[in-house]
This record gives sequence, structure tokens and C-alpha cells, in this order.
Amino acid sequence: MAVVKIDGKGRMTIPKVLGLKETRAIIIPAGSFFVVVPIPKEPLEVARQWLSSDRDRRDLKELAEDAAMEDALKRAEKRKQAL
Repeated sequence: MAVVKIDGKGRMTIPKVLGLKETRAIIIPAGSFFVVVPIPKEPLEVARQWLSSDRDRRDLKELAEDAAMEDALKRAEKRKQAL
């Protein structure tokens, strides 16, 4: 665990001891703290090690977009909003 300081512009410096230099990360606000999840340089290659699928990337993207559209329409109906 490391304690970091956030400057006036909202920038945070990660200590070198964490070994996260020259990488991208997702920062998830979780109440009074943040969760930092490093993103591998080749996320698809890393995901292939634990995520298997018979579908290609295009099919998976289309499925995700369809599900997102369906979810957005359901939410709009609940809020009585027109799309």
C-alpha cells in the first residue's frame, strides 16, 4: 500500500515501488477511496489467457452494442423519456 498526494489540478503521482510506471490504469472512485486497476499494454492477448469465445471481436462488439441499446431503451421507458 502507498500513500499518494493529489495536487490542485487533480493529478496523482504513483510511487515507483508499485511498479506502475509507463502504463495506463483505470481509476474507480469507491466512496472515500479509489481503486486503481492497471491496463496491460496488450489487453486482448492477456484476456485470451482466461477468456475464451468462439465469436470474433466484431460479433462480440455487436452483441454488446445491442445489449446497451436495449438497456438504454428500457431505462428511457421507465423514466417516460422519448428517444
